[in-house]
Amino acid sequence: MLRTIRPEAILDNPFKMIGKDWMLVTACTRTEAEDGTVSNGRPNTMTASWGGVGILWNKPVATIYLRPTRYTKEIIDQTDYFSLSVLPENKYKNALNFCGSHSGRDGDKFGPAKLDVQYMNDIPWVKQARLVLFCRKLYVQEFAPDAFADEKVLNQNYKKDDFHTMYIGEIIKVLEDKRS
Repeated sequence: MLRTIRPEAILDNPFKMIGKDWMLVTACTRTEAEDGTVSNGRPNTMTASWGGVGILWNKPVATIYLRPTRYTKEIIDQTDYFSLSVLPENKYKNALNFCGSHSGRDGDKFGPAKLDVQYMNDIPWVKQARLVLFCRKLYVQEFAPDAFADEKVLNQNYKKDDFHTMYIGEIIKVLEDKRS
């Protein structure tokens, strides 16, 4: 049973939660009709193991990094909101692997991964999650090659010049399942 908690009440170790357990970054396309009405399109999710949580601008924030080739990046660029879903440890490794190795451009990922999408105020998230961070985009910036202080990091991670874009999102709501 998921319950709302304050961001400050998250007890997960962020290094394990993001780097080892991974998370799903989920967003939904939005379409605007000629009359100005906005509606949700198809949700998409991707596996991420790079990111962080903390305080910036006196707000609780989550940071994610997306490569330009990722379909989820296209979607997040169109919307102001995204979610980060952390699934129960080990139970969903196949689903995480599937979501990290298949593109949402080619079709729905949720069905084949056996995951269910839910919505909170039009923000999609993964129902099987044990922890969900709902985020409102605050800042977007592409990594610049001349900004790397350590050239080794640049050379090891960007041989194709496919620089990540950093997204900083204010954590506006947190859901947690204490049973996990």
